[in-house]
Amino acid sequence: MAPPPAPPRGEAGHQPPRREEAAPATAPIAVAPAPPPVKPSAPSLATADSPPPPTRPMPQRPVMGGPPTPPPRARAPQVEFKSGDHVVYPTHGVGQVQGIEEIPVAGFSLKVIIVTFEENRMTLRVPVNKAASSGLRKLASEALIREALDVLRGRARIKRTMWSRRAQEYEQKINSGDPLAIAEVVRDLHRNAGQPDQSFSERQIYEQALDRLAAELAAIDRTDKAAASEKLQGVLKSG
Repeated sequence: MAPPPAPPRGEAGHQPPRREEAAPATAPIAVAPAPPPVKPSAPSLATADSPPPPTRPMPQRPVMGGPPTPPPRARAPQVEFKSGDHVVYPTHGVGQVQGIEEIPVAGFSLKVIIVTFEENRMTLRVPVNKAASSGLRKLASEALIREALDVLRGRARIKRTMWSRRAQEYEQKINSGDPLAIAEVVRDLHRNAGQPDQSFSERQIYEQALDRLAAELAAIDRTDKAAASEKLQGVLKSG
């Protein structure tokens, strides 16, 4: 069988030119819109050398429903002490001023009040400028003592709380040095005939408060502590 005839070739034995296909058109490129023109801001009048404008303080509004703000407390006038004065120090009771001296402290001269407590055999030095804040005071006035005696005649007011908490409150009243607060302790812990006996700790606090109050009363009445204590006991029984 004869082979099929070969396809015709061009001249000089060259192949016919190939057909070139056109390249596909490219996708259109999205162009972002131009940003809007920026509006120039007004020039600032303040410069680096000029001071900042003053700020007005915001008024404070009262809190609705809250307690009113108490007025500022006036500073208590300074009390002068001299040698021989009987004074009361909150945590030690009645003492006597022996004088005012200047002692060197850290290279400075400090003026102090020398107070002695005969029963405790103790000497206390209180700076003059700290006398008021430390609670050092002169003896109570007769009007204040009469008010304290009226407290003793009143009815006992015992809170229904644990004894440990009440004992802490009683000790705070005694160490305050206030005759009225001390009289409240004596009144609340006193037991008349027919009433239940005091516990050991109640008796201790009662005697401590009675001793403090009797010492100040004795200094005011210029008598001894035993006579002042008998006077207080008589007031308690009369109430």
